[in-house]
Amino acid sequence: MNILAIESSCDDTSIAVINKNNVLSNVISSQPIHTDYGGIVPELASRAHINNISSLTLSSLKIADIDIKSVDAIAVTSEPGLMGSLIVGSSFAKGLSLKYNLPLIPVNHIEGHIYSGCLEDETLEFPFISLVVSGGHTSLFLVKSYTNFETIGMTKDDAAGEAFDKIAKLMGLGYPGGPVIDKLAKEGNPTEYDFPRSMINTDDFDFSFSGLKTSVRYFIQKNFEFPLKEKDKQNLAASVQSAIVDVLKHKTYKAAKKYKVKNIVIGGGVSANSLLRNSFLKLEDKGYKIVLPKMEYCIDNAAMIGFLANKKIEHSDNKFNNLTFRVSSRPMRSK
Repeated sequence: MNILAIESSCDDTSIAVINKNNVLSNVISSQPIHTDYGGIVPELASRAHINNISSLTLSSLKIADIDIKSVDAIAVTSEPGLMGSLIVGSSFAKGLSLKYNLPLIPVNHIEGHIYSGCLEDETLEFPFISLVVSGGHTSLFLVKSYTNFETIGMTKDDAAGEAFDKIAKLMGLGYPGGPVIDKLAKEGNPTEYDFPRSMINTDDFDFSFSGLKTSVRYFIQKNFEFPLKEKDKQNLAASVQSAIVDVLKHKTYKAAKKYKVKNIVIGGGVSANSLLRNSFLKLEDKGYKIVLPKMEYCIDNAAMIGFLANKKIEHSDNKFNNLTFRVSSRPMRSK
């Protein structure tokens, strides 16, 4: 079965073609225009999706070496995300479904990240702990099957990626801030400044990063003048990154121990962070299997949407011929 998958939940337009577990193509187009505004502008994101989605679909089909008549089903991100962006993708998908009489499978974007480890590693077995960490989401899930998972922890305020971006802005580094902080941190001292590890010792698996952002703001105002010196940027970046990663790793490890699960999957844009990846890989010395997606599967991508759509078809009697579903910006809960 060939599945044409469409992802447009935020500022990346992505089209993929999936055949079972095989990624035949996975085209991603980012939107650099948001850099000028220091963050994503929803209206501009929607317009860019409109401009890109048709040509990217043609490119993805060409790379996969098939035509639209060889497609057996269409998958599309339906939630959560920016409403305008989701509407562009879902409307385009519904149009293709009607024109070519194809089943249409709506897929939750976060579920895509949850199961991205299964796309990466076919030997991955259930159950596993999945940490989804990105600009808009930081959550922990106990995943029991393709149709059964439980949300065991969520951020109370800022997501980890959001904290990276906001702190980078405080440091005058521009947007997106995560990759810049990661690069600077490699030359800095992670113990130079002691920033708070919020909620690291609570009994639950929830997160909070707004306090870290506030702490960094006041610390910079009290101790530095702009523009920041390069070494100060490096030490601040390393100290901030260490604080965020320490919390993410501690909570995830604690969840794995509580639920007696030896498999851990990390998904979402922040999973591209080098310190996070290296820190989690050290858990392999404790007998844990750590699955980290390739860089192209860390960011928002249609491959994970098509992969999960295929699993939904396999594990459901649903014919997926109902085109009345609506997109939603609301965050996901348990399932």
